[in-house]
Amino acid sequence: MTTKTKDPENNTAPAEDNLAGVGNVDQIRDIIFGSQMRDYESRFQRLEERLLNELTTVRNETSTRVDALESYMRNEMDALNSRQSKERDERESDDKELSEELKQLSKELLKKLSQLDDSVTNQNRELRDQLLNQSKSLSTEIHSTREQLNNALVQATNELQHNKTDRASLAELLSEMALRLKDEFPLPSSK
Repeated sequence: MTTKTKDPENNTAPAEDNLAGVGNVDQIRDIIFGSQMRDYESRFQRLEERLLNELTTVRNETSTRVDALESYMRNEMDALNSRQSKERDERESDDKELSEELKQLSKELLKKLSQLDDSVTNQNRELRDQLLNQSKSLSTEIHSTREQLNNALVQATNELQHNKTDRASLAELLSEMALRLKDEFPLPSSK
């Protein structure tokens, strides 16, 4: 081994020696491991190229699959949106039809109720007219019957008064008889 002396005027000598020593170590390493290192480097380079190729292939496949998946998802979303829109339109159409049917049924029901109300009103009017006519008829009949009964009563009373003795005449007759029986009644003399 060489001893190095410090030269105050020349500081670059030890640095050159270090560089020369490093270069020697590289040469020694190249001699001992050079062919293996080059073999490893070429293997690493091929491996790196293969990995890059496979990575590119995987990226391309992944990109293709992602694009296909996105396209599929878009198509499915479009189909779902289309179905949803179609169902919404159908529901709105059905709602409109039901609304129209309800309006029509409501109109028909109101018309029938109005007809029924008119019919009931007419029947009530007819019943009232019939009751009024029967009432007038019965009133006329009652008045006629009362007049007949009144006339019959008057006639019976008159007959009784004519044919029957009234109380005063009967009392006078009985008094006269009682007096005659007692011989207290003077008889008129005959001329």
